[in-house]
Amino acid sequence: MDNWLGCGLFRVVVWRMLSGMSASHFRLGTVLGINQMLSWGMTFFLPAIVAGPVGVTLGQSGFRMLGAFSWALLVAGAGAPRVGKWIDRHGGRGALLTSIVVMAVGQVVLAFTPNLAVWYLGWTIIGAGMSMGLYDAAFATVGGLLGQEAGPSITGITLVAGFASAVFWTVGATLIGTLGWRGLLLGYAGLMLLVNLPMVWLLVPPAPPRPRQDGVEGGMPRSSAQRRALVLLGGFFALRWFITSTIAVHILSLLQGIDLTAAEAVGVAALIGPAQVAGRLLEYVIGPRINLLVKARVGAVLFPVGAVLLLFGGAYAAMGFAVLYGMSNGILTINRGTLPLAIFGPAGYAALLGWLAVPVLLAQALAPTVTAPAIAALPALDVFLVCGAGAAVALTFLLPLRLPAA
Repeated sequence: MDNWLGCGLFRVVVWRMLSGMSASHFRLGTVLGINQMLSWGMTFFLPAIVAGPVGVTLGQSGFRMLGAFSWALLVAGAGAPRVGKWIDRHGGRGALLTSIVVMAVGQVVLAFTPNLAVWYLGWTIIGAGMSMGLYDAAFATVGGLLGQEAGPSITGITLVAGFASAVFWTVGATLIGTLGWRGLLLGYAGLMLLVNLPMVWLLVPPAPPRPRQDGVEGGMPRSSAQRRALVLLGGFFALRWFITSTIAVHILSLLQGIDLTAAEAVGVAALIGPAQVAGRLLEYVIGPRINLLVKARVGAVLFPVGAVLLLFGGAYAAMGFAVLYGMSNGILTINRGTLPLAIFGPAGYAALLGWLAVPVLLAQALAPTVTAPAIAALPALDVFLVCGAGAAVALTFLLPLRLPAA
C-alpha cells in the first residue's frame, strides 16, 4: 500500500496540484496542512500517548484521564460557533495564531499537573484552542481567502494533515521513553511556539474583513430549504463521526473479536491511515469530473460495503473493510469543508462550519462512553455490522441535498 501510494497515485496528484493550482493556492494548502498536522498531532492524538503514564503518576484510572479529553471536545464544540462568526468578520489567520498559543499554554499546564483537577484545567485550555485551530478553522480560513476556489486547497490540507496520527503516535511513543510525559508535553509546547506559530504568522495571509451579507444571520441560513440542508448535513456528519469515534477507540479488540490474531489486528488497523490518504488522493484525482454530492455519497457508501465484507470472515475480508472504511473517512473529511461551501456559498461560511462542528464534536466526545456497554455485550462482528448499518442510515441524510444551480 505505501509503495503504491508513493510511486503511483501520489505522484499523479502532486503533478495535478502543481499544474492545476496557482503557486499561492498550493502554498496555502501545504502550509495549513502542516499546521493541521502539528495541531492535531499534539492535541487530538495526544491522549493515546500520555494518558496511561499520567494516570500511573497521578494514581488515577484510565476512564478519568480520558474523561478530560472528552471534556475538551465539549469545550471545543461550545466555542466553535463563536469562533466561526469571528473568522467570518476578521479572517482565520488570527484565530489560528491564537489557537497555537492557547494550545501551548494548555500543554504547559498539563506538563506541570500535580492532580486530576489541574489535568482537567489543562484540557479545558486545550479544548478552547482546538475550537480555534483545527480543521473547521483551517477550512474557514481558506474559504475566506479563496471563496468557491477553496476546494483543492482544502484537499491539500487534509492530505498533509492525514499523517498526523502516524507521525505523532510514532514520535510521541519514541520520545516519552526518553523525556518522560512531562518533558514530552513541554517539547510539544515548544514545537507549537517555535515552529507552528511563526509558520502561520509568516505564510498565511490575513483576509480583509468581509462585509455582512444577505442570506445568512450569524452563520444560520434564513431560508427554510437551507435550514433543512444544514440539519441534514449536521445529522450526517454527527452520526458518521459518532460511529468513527466508537470504532477508533475499540478497533484492535474488535478485530481480534472476529478471530484475527493480535499481530493480524495491528496489521489490519495500520491500513486505515494509508487508506484515508488514498481516499483523499482519489477524491482529488476525480474531483473535477464528478458532482460533489455524488462524491460524498460514494464516500459514505464505502463504509457499509466494507462492513458487509466482514461476513466472509478471515484476514483478507478484514483488510478490505479497513481499506474501504479508511477511504470513506478520508473522503468525508474533505466533504466537511467542501459541501457547506458548495451548498451555502462563501457568505457566512466560517460560522456555518462552527455550527456544524457542534454536533460532530459532541458525538466524538460522547461516543466511546455511550457505546461502551454495547461493545462489551455484543459479538465483535455484530458491532461492525451495526456500525455499518448506522453509516447506511447516515447516507440517507445526503440523498435529499441538492447543489444550487450554477
